[in-house]
Amino acid sequence: MSSWLPLPANTGFGPDTLPYGVVGNRVVVPIGDQLLDLATALARVDGTLARLVDRPTLDPLLAAGRPTWDAVRTTLHRLLTVDTPEHRRAIEAALRDPGAPPQLPFTVADYADFYSSQQHATNVGRIFRPDAPALPPAWKHVPIGYHGRSGTVVVSGTPVRRPRGILGSGRYGPTERLDIEAEVGFVVGTPSRLGEPVPAADWGEHVFGVVLLNDWSARDIQSFESRPLGPFLGKSFLTSVSPWVVPLAALEPAFVDPPAQDPRPLDHLQPAGPALDLTLEVRLNGQLISRPPAAALYWTPAQQLAHLTGNGAAVRTGDLYASGTVSGDAADQLGCLLELTRGGQDPVRLPDGTTRAYLSDGDTIDITATAPGPSGTLIGLGAVSGTVMPAE
Repeated sequence: MSSWLPLPANTGFGPDTLPYGVVGNRVVVPIGDQLLDLATALARVDGTLARLVDRPTLDPLLAAGRPTWDAVRTTLHRLLTVDTPEHRRAIEAALRDPGAPPQLPFTVADYADFYSSQQHATNVGRIFRPDAPALPPAWKHVPIGYHGRSGTVVVSGTPVRRPRGILGSGRYGPTERLDIEAEVGFVVGTPSRLGEPVPAADWGEHVFGVVLLNDWSARDIQSFESRPLGPFLGKSFLTSVSPWVVPLAALEPAFVDPPAQDPRPLDHLQPAGPALDLTLEVRLNGQLISRPPAAALYWTPAQQLAHLTGNGAAVRTGDLYASGTVSGDAADQLGCLLELTRGGQDPVRLPDGTTRAYLSDGDTIDITATAPGPSGTLIGLGAVSGTVMPAE
């Protein structure tokens, strides 16, 4: 639906998106190329909702639960699309020009990363284990994942310091194979009770919204440490997220059927729930290198949450779980350099004539995404960006 407020074209942030972020210790909503101070906008029409977001973080809104999430979104949408003098005064009083850089919008309570793309898992298996089956035995039975470090999740724009680690037997130093992973992250709002698994059907009652995520990876460190327990230091030094949390309600037009699953997942992973028809774009130094499709992910966000809590583990407000690298079938749909270069054997040639097997100091990675909106429109999910700095 169009807004009475004049908005520039092609920003992806209109009244059908309404993502949330924090700038200058204020909860804001980007509208076009401006920011809306949410508490100021709501204060003229609903003081209770205004007080909830009159904070320097999204944490209280996340914890409030779906009825409140829906009330905030509905009220704000009405302010922007129903043209009355009162609504104009409320919005005009709340508009701000972007000033300070965005902050991490919520407190990351915990972080887990899944491995949900069959294409990615197969490609990586063939590279890392050429003499063994590409997929681990459990891969089609459960959404495999690893437990990351919440303290290393940072907002887009934070510099990426090249990490040091053990690169092989007797070798310690800066990683020589710094990589990216283009992913989708899911932000938990409503917590669950310890000992009570979250049914897959209830995922939308717990997940507040979506961020874009780059799970930076040191492939040499990862390769040496990963047998038998999987990644640890090679993937826990930094994870970048986009500054805007797009609510699930904005993405309902992007809900699609997931790929067929064979064998049929166990009952606690049913129903599978929707996949998200998001198209990610990965740019290296401003040059497009890949367009991974999130709809191709084998395991859905509902199944990931059900598995995350299937042993009775609780989720808390601010928990973040990620899809794992998004990759498709085509050569230009791969979500990391490990796949794009076949383990560094076939470097990517960029439009400017340079090549990369892995990232060099000074390289900048930008990951953006779009999704179908109402009536054939497109909405944006913002961007997650980071520039590589030399090891200290």
